[in-house]
Amino acid sequence: MLSPPFPDEVPTHPLLIIDYQLLQEGDAGETERLWEAARKLGFWYLKNHGIEEEASRMFNMGQEMMRLPLEEKMKYGSGNDGRSFGYKAAGSTAIDVSGQQDTIEYVNVSKDDALAYPNIVHCTYPSTVNKGMESTITPFVTKSPHVNDMILEILNDKLGLPKGMLTNLHPKDEYGGSEARTTKNPPGYAPDRMAIGAHMDFGSLSFLHNRLGGLQVLPPGYKECQYVKPIPGHTICNVGDALSLFSGGILRLNLHRVLPPPGLQSHLDRYSLVFFTRPGNSVILRALVEDSPLITEAVRSTLGKNFESGKTAKEWFTRWVKY
Repeated sequence: MLSPPFPDEVPTHPLLIIDYQLLQEGDAGETERLWEAARKLGFWYLKNHGIEEEASRMFNMGQEMMRLPLEEKMKYGSGNDGRSFGYKAAGSTAIDVSGQQDTIEYVNVSKDDALAYPNIVHCTYPSTVNKGMESTITPFVTKSPHVNDMILEILNDKLGLPKGMLTNLHPKDEYGGSEARTTKNPPGYAPDRMAIGAHMDFGSLSFLHNRLGGLQVLPPGYKECQYVKPIPGHTICNVGDALSLFSGGILRLNLHRVLPPPGLQSHLDRYSLVFFTRPGNSVILRALVEDSPLITEAVRSTLGKNFESGKTAKEWFTRWVKY
């Protein structure tokens, strides 16, 4: 069944549309458009990425999983031990300084666990996740990094880094925080009630499949967040904090949040699906100043900003996950 369209009367902020097929073909104009999007807003649409079928199966799996009894899902909880993987119940995190709680629930499945299944790397998951691991989740977490790796390769070259440096910071033979997340936000909340508070993503690239509205970004120079309109067949990609740090702030890290869908969409459960590409656990999060004159100059010209975290990706992520 088709969902009601995003309402025309609701203001939205435009994103550049990047054609993944053209990126694969080495199209110079499309490469420049990606570079522009990653530097100026840090968000863009991506079309022709070839993962629609895998994403559709993931949505179905997520809906089945969310129908499990809460007490069953809570057996596979995430968060307090510094581990992101597993289930998070609605209302378990604060979205603002007043302590108001979030309204979403989600399950995070580690890429490492999906690729190693039936062996366990990090944790176990609810029965519906296990049932779809080989047929649904593993194909999704296999194809999604290929898309993000292509983007990383292009940004690597534009930053003037040695060939393959960014992809080497996300090694295939090392465990890390990369994961697939299926999220549900139920209807019935006030239009301005945040489902997820304003935040910046941890990691390198986020690859969001979003059928309903609700995502908002804070563009440069704006005081209020703006809706991003979902477009059928297009994902929404954005830069995470690790990639912004590697680049010395050249690649833009941007605040965003999630509200209930506007208009007639507000009566529906809002499901979303995202794949987070994150560095290997042992990678130190720091600007790659020794490897790129462009990054060196960016760090030199950015006063008051510390680009040396002194932490590995695992240490950084553990601190970020705990709530």
